[in-house]
Amino acid sequence: MRILLTNDDGYFAKGIQTMYQVLKEEEEYELYIVAPDTQRSATGHSITLFEPLFLTEHPLEKGTGYAISGKPADCVKIAIQGDIIPKPDLVISGINNGPNLGTDVFYSGTVSAAMEGVLLGIPALAISLAGFSANDYRPAARFLAKFLSEQREKILQQGGLININIPAIPEEDWKGVKITKLGKAVYENVFELRKAPFGREYYWQAGNVAPETDQETDLFAVQEGYVSITPMHSDLTDYAKLKEFQSIFKDL
Repeated sequence: MRILLTNDDGYFAKGIQTMYQVLKEEEEYELYIVAPDTQRSATGHSITLFEPLFLTEHPLEKGTGYAISGKPADCVKIAIQGDIIPKPDLVISGINNGPNLGTDVFYSGTVSAAMEGVLLGIPALAISLAGFSANDYRPAARFLAKFLSEQREKILQQGGLININIPAIPEEDWKGVKITKLGKAVYENVFELRKAPFGREYYWQAGNVAPETDQETDLFAVQEGYVSITPMHSDLTDYAKLKEFQSIFKDL
C-alpha cells in the first residue's frame, strides 16, 4: 500500500518523523513524505496561488521525501496532481502537536491536508496528539499502525476522512477508544494589547477552550482520557435546511 505522509508542523517535526519511523517497519507500506518546509499550523485549507512552490528533496531510508514552501493543502495537491510521487492509496496527516477537536478542524492545517486528499479521491486519516506539552509520539504512532493494520480495508473503502485524537497522557492511562461526533470548541479568547519596541501597537491572541459536557463528542472523549475517532466528509450541506428551503422558495 502506497501512503503519503504530510502534516502542518513542518517536514522535520517530531510527530511526522516518528510516524514514518514506526510505519517503515511494515514491509507492505511504500512511504512518501510531502510536508511544509516550516511550521504552518492553523492555516486551514488555504492554498498558494500567487507565489511559486519550491521543493527540496530529502532521501529517506524507505521512500522519498519533499519539503514544500507552501501550506499543508499545497503539499497534498502537488504530491497527487503534480505527479512528484506515484498516486497514493492513502493520505495520513500528522502526528500533530496539539489537538484537532470539534470546530477547530476548520482552522486545522492537519485536518485540511487530509481533507485535500479526500477531495482528490484518496481516503485519509488525520491524527493528533492532544496536548501541546507532550513530546512522546511513539504511543500515538503505534496506535495508528495498529489501527491501520486491523482496519485497512474499511479505511480504504470508506473514501472519507477519519480524524483521530490521542489523549496526551501515558498510554497505560488511556481508557479506551470512542467513536465520536465533532464537538463545538468554545474558546474564552483574550486579545491582549501590546506595544512593539518602536511604539507600534499590536494584539496577541490567546485563550482556553471551555470544558465539553456533550458525552458523544470528540472533545468530551479526549477530556475523559479516551482516544477519539471521528468520521468526517467534505459535504457541508445542511440537508434538513435544504428540504425546508426547497419548500419555502419553490416559486423562485
